[in-house]
Amino acid sequence: MHILKSSLVAVAAVATCLAVETHFWQQGDRTDFEKGTLHHLSLRSDGRVFLAPEFQEIFDSSTPYLWAIVSDSKGRLYTAGGGSGSGSAKIFIMEGGKSRTFAELEGLEVHALVLDSSDQLYAATDPDGKVYKIGSDGKAQVFYDPHQKYIWSMAFGSRGDLFIATGDEGEIHRVARDGKGAVFFKTEEAHARSLAIDAHDNLIVGTEPSGLILRISPAAEGFVLYQTPKREITAVAIARDGVIYAAGVGSKSTAPITPPPPAPSPVPSPTPGTSTTPPRNISPASTSFGPASIAGGSEVYRIQLDGSPHKVWSNSQDIVYALAFDPAGLPLLGTGNKGRIYRLDSDVVSTLLLDAPPTQVTGFGHGVKGELYAVTGNIGKAYRIGPVLEKSGSFESDVLDAGSFSYWGRIGYRGSGNVSVFTRSGNLNRPESNWSAWAALQNDSTAPACDSCGGGRTGSPSARFMQYKLQLTASSATPSPEVSYVEIAYLPKNVAPCIDEVEITPPNYRFPAPVLSITPSTSLTLPALGQHRTSSTSTSSESSSQTLNYAKGHIGVRWSATDENGDSLIYKAEIRGVKESGWRLLKENVKEKYLSWDSTAFPDGEYVVRVTASDSPSNPRDHALDATLESEPFLIDNTPPQILNLAASASGNKIDVRWKAHDTRSNIDKAEYSVNGGEWLLIEPLTRLSDSPEEEYHLVVDRLPGEQVIAVRVTDEFDNQTVEKTVVK
Repeated sequence: MHILKSSLVAVAAVATCLAVETHFWQQGDRTDFEKGTLHHLSLRSDGRVFLAPEFQEIFDSSTPYLWAIVSDSKGRLYTAGGGSGSGSAKIFIMEGGKSRTFAELEGLEVHALVLDSSDQLYAATDPDGKVYKIGSDGKAQVFYDPHQKYIWSMAFGSRGDLFIATGDEGEIHRVARDGKGAVFFKTEEAHARSLAIDAHDNLIVGTEPSGLILRISPAAEGFVLYQTPKREITAVAIARDGVIYAAGVGSKSTAPITPPPPAPSPVPSPTPGTSTTPPRNISPASTSFGPASIAGGSEVYRIQLDGSPHKVWSNSQDIVYALAFDPAGLPLLGTGNKGRIYRLDSDVVSTLLLDAPPTQVTGFGHGVKGELYAVTGNIGKAYRIGPVLEKSGSFESDVLDAGSFSYWGRIGYRGSGNVSVFTRSGNLNRPESNWSAWAALQNDSTAPACDSCGGGRTGSPSARFMQYKLQLTASSATPSPEVSYVEIAYLPKNVAPCIDEVEITPPNYRFPAPVLSITPSTSLTLPALGQHRTSSTSTSSESSSQTLNYAKGHIGVRWSATDENGDSLIYKAEIRGVKESGWRLLKENVKEKYLSWDSTAFPDGEYVVRVTASDSPSNPRDHALDATLESEPFLIDNTPPQILNLAASASGNKIDVRWKAHDTRSNIDKAEYSVNGGEWLLIEPLTRLSDSPEEEYHLVVDRLPGEQVIAVRVTDEFDNQTVEKTVVK
């Protein structure tokens, strides 16, 4: 099997070689599998596909966004959000398998939600943010008003103080247990966008618009840990060992931001030059707090204990909104606008862990027993992640376009565990009901012995398009099956080549050998073949201009030919007179798309050339196909014209010279004369136009003393010449 060859590193593209030989559609890279559809499967950045953690919806809020989820010591879950169309900022409780609205607050949404050590719940609203203290009965009272437009994040320090990250003025407020607070630190940024507290009560703050990661000591001393190349630090998180992770999004340029995918209710687009941070100085009635699609993508940074920063992940499309850690301590990234959750396995390997139905993963939370939860936007839902893996999952590939009608061969894969492969085919470029049904692979007794290989032969009918599906199922022996490589063999049906055009080149010129020196005085440059026609299909060398060398008696032919399969072509050229029935070989096994030959070996007359293109170099002899095309009739004329009735008579001091020129097959091109061996001078025919096989000429020259020799030379269209003279005494 082809996948067992010495190297699987280079994954070939579908159309690198189009000749009619066995082709292989190979998929073993992350980008290959990203083109398909994953269902209950995770995709690692090195191209491995395996079962994803269970991703169970536990609550549908019917609001546009949920931003936070927390768990108290009794296992009760609280989540909060809102957004345009939700009516108010809302807090929900999930307890004993049931959920309900726990509290409704003034404002559009709750963006931050925290619990203190005694399970007291606090919520922060936007816009015109206030912090509310929520009683066990769901009744809310204002706990603290920072007099700021936005409250982005909250966290409790070890002494019970509540720290609040705000905007428009980028302030950090510290609030005591009694609700009395003040500005603790001013960041000099517009927004203190994200907040976390380490084991030493240092505040780790992410800002916008300079994209700073700040460390603020308990004594309110600030230090910039890293000025990122991104505009906004949307999330910060601190690992068990004290290492800091931060997510930066957006370009620091003022490029406009496109709106997010539609929420259930209309969401106004952010103004140009902003980020996920809502526009400032806009009334609550017109403000949207939903995530936006930000130019520049995302980056995730790790700051070591010694303060050194390092970029550990980036994506040009997905926008990171939330950071957390899984039970093993690996960082998790919640992103939009495709609702993906990534896991950072190492500095070089990451995993697309889950693909949520909503378009944004906006927050993470942990349960009292270590359970992992996520909340989403568009639409606001809550999910439990894991702790076990899915029992089964599937992957549907993108569609293979073989380029033409093809025969399907063996399908092989590299993987482990319980893996089933299905295929379907069709002649429409998208899978629909008019494709064949999914068919399982047929057993293949010729498969090679390989512990990590599997496959078989497809039962799908021959067609142009093919799609495969992987079904991974857990078993007691292999609870986590995986696939890392898939290969489909196919053979395009051979299609005859096509000769698009055959053109005879001007007489007396020949195509030069590659090493032949070409001088301007003896060369002729032809325009691109077929330049007079509109063609968008020819991209091969015959579309460029070609230079020919002067060679009396030679004539040439050039042609353009294509092959749908991309086969190598070889050519044969034949010639016959227009009144003849048999073809005579000029040359065969021609690799170029042109040919010159000596026409003096052929009698004067009209001829046609037939060019035959064969794809035999790329196909077995019994499968090779060919195509032919004949040129327009052309003339071979190597016979010089005649000079008739050349006569000269003297009269006074003038000599009167007259003659006729005649050619049997072509027009007279020009006539010249020379007196006493002097230079050749052109003379017009009596009609002034050289447009006929027969022309008359009249010449008057001065009479000189002594004998005078007057020579005349006539040339036809094929550069054939005749010279005669007359003597006047």
